[in-house]
Amino acid sequence: MMTKNYQNILALKFAVKEINESPKVLPNITLGFRIYDSYYDEWITYHSTLNLLFKSNRFVPNYRCDTEKSLIAVIGGVSSEISFHIADILELNKIPQLAYGLLAQEEKETRHPPSFYHMVLNEAHQTTVLLKHFRWTWVGLFIMDDDSGDYFLHVLEPLLTQNGICLAFIERIVTRSVIVSVDYLSYLSSKAYLPFTYSKPSTFILYGRPTTITWLMTLISFEGAAKENAPFKKVWIMTGQVDFALTGLQRNWDFQFYHGAVFFTIHSENLEGFQKFLQNMKSYWAQGDSFLKQFWEQAFDCSFPKTQESMELKKTCSGEENLDDLPGSVFEMSMTGQSYSIYNAVYAVAHALQSMYSSRSNHRSKLHPFLQGILFNNSAGETVYFNDNKEMAAGFDIMNVVTFPNNSFLKVKVGRVNPNAPKGQEFIIHEDQIVWPQLFNQVLPSSVCNDYCQPGYHKKKKEGEKFCCYDCAPCQEGKISNQKDMDDCVQCPEHQYPSMERDRCMPKIKSFLSYEEPLGVTVTSITFSFSLVTCLVLGIFIKHRDTPIIKANNRNITYTLLISLLLCFLCSLLFLGQPSKVTCILRQSTFSIIFSVAISCLLAKTITVVVAFMATKPGSNMRKWVGKKLTISIVLFCSLLQIVLCMVWLGTSPPFPDLDMHTLTKEIIAECNEGSVIMLYFVLGYMGLLSLICLTVAFLARKLPDSFNESKFITFSMLVFCSVWLSFVPAYLSTKGKYMVAVEIFSILASSTGLLACIFSPKCYIILFRPALNNREQLILRKK
Repeated sequence: MMTKNYQNILALKFAVKEINESPKVLPNITLGFRIYDSYYDEWITYHSTLNLLFKSNRFVPNYRCDTEKSLIAVIGGVSSEISFHIADILELNKIPQLAYGLLAQEEKETRHPPSFYHMVLNEAHQTTVLLKHFRWTWVGLFIMDDDSGDYFLHVLEPLLTQNGICLAFIERIVTRSVIVSVDYLSYLSSKAYLPFTYSKPSTFILYGRPTTITWLMTLISFEGAAKENAPFKKVWIMTGQVDFALTGLQRNWDFQFYHGAVFFTIHSENLEGFQKFLQNMKSYWAQGDSFLKQFWEQAFDCSFPKTQESMELKKTCSGEENLDDLPGSVFEMSMTGQSYSIYNAVYAVAHALQSMYSSRSNHRSKLHPFLQGILFNNSAGETVYFNDNKEMAAGFDIMNVVTFPNNSFLKVKVGRVNPNAPKGQEFIIHEDQIVWPQLFNQVLPSSVCNDYCQPGYHKKKKEGEKFCCYDCAPCQEGKISNQKDMDDCVQCPEHQYPSMERDRCMPKIKSFLSYEEPLGVTVTSITFSFSLVTCLVLGIFIKHRDTPIIKANNRNITYTLLISLLLCFLCSLLFLGQPSKVTCILRQSTFSIIFSVAISCLLAKTITVVVAFMATKPGSNMRKWVGKKLTISIVLFCSLLQIVLCMVWLGTSPPFPDLDMHTLTKEIIAECNEGSVIMLYFVLGYMGLLSLICLTVAFLARKLPDSFNESKFITFSMLVFCSVWLSFVPAYLSTKGKYMVAVEIFSILASSTGLLACIFSPKCYIILFRPALNNREQLILRKK
């Protein structure tokens, strides 16, 4: 006999006693009951159910019943098999059944008679929630080798997969009835013991009947004795049907095996008066209750006089033994979940019966319709009702087992699963109150196939293994993982970049070539220095404007060239600082127009030399082209073409300030988006074409006789100019961010400096240091 289960009988007696003594529930009506034991046997279950329906034997302790008996409902059974065996017969008579045990979800859905009520929700879902909470993804499973175990596994496996949890193994526990020899028992013990030698899964799920824990302990102890009872570093997760119950010789077994176990029990509350009801119970109550005598003898390991058992083997029961003295594995004084469900089931039947009588309907009508609509508060203050699935959604309590050296144990409530709670509070657990197995040193156990992937890494599937077993691969470029065990790395937002460890995103710094940084200061210094030099050259030329060396090469064009070079130097300042709408519009257009003017001036100077030479030949028609009109026309025409191109560009798709989030990892590049790239290519292409034409003409005119022929200097300056901008292209494309702007600035400064130095340094040298060469007589002499 499972002595702990006797509390279920006492809960039934207590509930009936309260109802019969209450003036509010079923006044003037006395409830009676009969109790049958199924012995977990199909044949006995059917036989007992038929006896309950059709046999006249009475079992109504402490109550006097009329000869006319009316069976209104059945409460039971404790397992799926028993409940549905009973339902097979009760359904034929439309008698409602209230099952107080846990049922496999699939069996309940496929075999759900209309008058079948369930006092408890399914538990497979709750097990998954607990595993997910503790991040246990690699667990072992012990189940009974029967239909109930198969149903539980069928429901559990998809739930585990959906939550990223894998079963390391599935161990089926056979019942005692299949043991045919000692050798077979030894084989089963070794098989059950083997999972405890695995190192990776630290968590084992146990699903079965109330006697399963006893039988498993038998198998493990049988094998463990040969291995010196080595301690196991495992955490047990037990479902609601499994109970910590020992009988007979098992009382002396070491319960440390289950120390720190976490398990579900059917939710219960302490009922006022129930503990006192148990404390007042004595053996003389056994009149009419054959269960009590058997319970008393087994619970207290004694025997009553005049029994067949030898008095020498056991002590005599005094009848005054106290239930408080019994260990929890034998009998519990606090109300268990099953007892609480039975208590609520009795009251549900009573309230339904009262509703049936109050409705003035035929007293012979069935109770089933009235059970569906019951709603009341029990003595513990909890609301009792059935949902649409005929379930009483009371939920589960999460308990923790703390064992002691004297083989006693304590069950501590550490959490609750309440489907009726507000959203977000359905699952509550107090981790700080949980006592873990001793070998874990009170640290939260880890039950995973491999170590967690740390931040900065992500899971990488291992071929041929379950998805819970994986490698850890570093995050790809530009991605991060900021949590453990992430399936994949995530991209940082555009305005952030991954840290070096790739475990967090860091804000990007806005980047542009500012005036304050060293490179900006250098550019500014060079710009103003060469601008000052250009101004000095212009001043020298203006001061000596009447000298032959200046007059001979069209001084107005020379002044225009110097002013354009000055502006070329200054336009580099537009590329410094954070881009704005104005600077973006002015940057490329100003640069291209000013340089076009400068090159046009050089082209005009070169063409003037060629035309002047051709005009000296006898009978030449080129004399009419010699003069200022030609040079002015060349400069204006070539410059206006560039101005028109720039106006079209600015009028259709002008440049605008933009932020480049992607080119550099750690920086946001503040830049000018050129708008129409095609128009930019037209503008730059035109300037390049103009440079090539100027270089070609100057090269052809370099040997023409002239006292102050500038073609040689222009040729060399244009070679420098073209070399600078040809070098600019690869340099520009190979740099990023503000350094691209710096490359363009230095190209502008270098090309402008080349023009200034190659063309004007020889003239300045003559003007300042060789003035004797700068006179009309020397000019005539050189011509001769």
